[in-house]
Order: sequence, then C-alpha cells, then structure tokens
Amino acid sequence: MEFSEEQMRDILGLRDQISEQIEKHKEEIENLEKNLGVLNLILKQGSFTKASTISPVKATKSDSLIPIIRSGDGSVIANAYVTPEQVSIILEDDVVLPADTPPFQSFFIDRIIGEMKRKDDIDAENGRIQKESVIDCIVNKTGANIREIIIKNYRQKERVNEIINTATWSLSKMIDNSKK
Repeated sequence: MEFSEEQMRDILGLRDQISEQIEKHKEEIENLEKNLGVLNLILKQGSFTKASTISPVKATKSDSLIPIIRSGDGSVIANAYVTPEQVSIILEDDVVLPADTPPFQSFFIDRIIGEMKRKDDIDAENGRIQKESVIDCIVNKTGANIREIIIKNYRQKERVNEIINTATWSLSKMIDNSKK
C-alpha cells in the first residue's frame, strides 16, 4: 500500500502527537508518585494510623463535590467543592474544630499550602505566572472554630488531590487531638 506525501505528513504528525501525550502522562504519573511518597512518609512519621486503613478520597457522581471522610470511623467530616478557580472545604455542622488545633496551622497551612505558595511566588517573580495567580488560602471561622477553608488559584489538578488528601488527614488528626 502506497501513501501520498500528504498522508505521510499526517501520519508523522499523528505519531508526534501520540509521543507528546505519552510524555505528558509520564510526567503526571511521576508527580503523582512523588506526592504519594510524600504523603506516605508524612503518615508514617506523624500518625499511629496505618496508611492502609485510611479511606482514600473518592469523588461522587459530580466531580465538583468530594466528601472528606474521617480515617478513624468513616464519617463525613467535610465536603470539598472544586471549581476551576478554587477548592472550598466546608466542615459539617457537627464538626467543631478550633483553628489552633494541631496539625492545622503547622502542617496543612504552613507546610502544604505554604510550600505551594512559595513555589508560586518564585514562578511569579520569574514571570511564569501572574502575581494574581499565586495560590491563596482563606480560613473562615465562627468564633475560634473553622467553618470553611478556601484555597484560590490552585491552578493544577495535582494540587487539588494533594489539598484534599492532606486536608482529610489533617482534619482527622485534629479530631483525634481535640479528644485528648
């Protein structure tokens, strides 16, 4: 079977597109594996709960609503609402957690969100992103208690997974720490 020059160009173009897609997915998988390794290390170092007993975050029918399930008893402690602009984590009415309960500030805000912010600040300084695109976190409280956590400008799907997984772990640990 003979192919015309134009058909050969189309075939070569298709081959290049497939190669680019494969490379892109390899990078995504590497990033996911790194994040998983970091989370496993954190869980290993800071938790008495085995990582294998923690329920993974699962999306519902609508990808925009993700229940946050407590690792200890499987109860819903919050819901994450994901839009292209932000992730809003709204605690259930019966979940009362003061913002100063560990490890909220030291781990979730300072280490996880803070590290994302540091990377974004560097990207903004180097002109890779706009200053307005830097990740931002707002904690809405009722008195001293957390009601809602809003993370704006997450920009990357991988970050949504990291935010929700670390929020799940942090909120579960906060509940455990508040009962001590």
